[in-house]
Amino acid sequence: MKLVAFAASSSSKSINKKLATFAAGLLDDATVEVLDLNDYELPLFSQDKELEIGQPDLAKSFLSKLAECDAIVISFAEHNSSYSAAFKNLFDWCSRINPKVYQNKPMVLMATSPGGRGGAGVLSIALDSAPRFDGIVKGSFLLPSFYDNFDVENNQLTDADLLAKLKAEMEKLKN
Repeated sequence: MKLVAFAASSSSKSINKKLATFAAGLLDDATVEVLDLNDYELPLFSQDKELEIGQPDLAKSFLSKLAECDAIVISFAEHNSSYSAAFKNLFDWCSRINPKVYQNKPMVLMATSPGGRGGAGVLSIALDSAPRFDGIVKGSFLLPSFYDNFDVENNQLTDADLLAKLKAEMEKLKN
C-alpha cells in the first residue's frame, strides 16, 4: 500500500506532522511518503489571481501525489477552530483543478494540539467536509494534550490506550 501522509500545517515544528508521520509508520506493509505543505506554497487564492496565473503547477503536483497513492493520512492543525490558512489555500487551488480533491481515496483524519480538546473543532470540520470532496473516511483520531501524550524526543505516542486506538484507526485503511 502506498500511503501519503501530511500535516495540514506549514509550521516547521508541526506537532501534527509528527503525529501524521508516526501514524503512517504504524502500517507495516505501507510505503509512506510524507508531504510538507511548505513545498506547495501558493499565492492567496482568488478568482482574479486564478485568471492572472492559471492553475499553478504546485497545486497540480499536490493532486498528483494524491492520485498516485492508495490511501491518505492527514493530521489537521487547528487555527481558531478551523483549518490553517496554508492548508485551506492549497485546498482551494486544488479544488479549482479537481473538485474531487481526495480522488476516492480511503483516509484517516486526525488532529492534535497542546490543549485538552486536541483540535476537536477542526477535526469535526474535516470529517464533515472530506466526503464532499471524494474522500472515503475510514477512521479518525484525536490526540489531546500533545506534549503530555507524545514523546517528541523518541517520536512515540506514550499513552497505551491512545496508541491502541490510533493503531485500530490506521488498520481500517486496509479494509
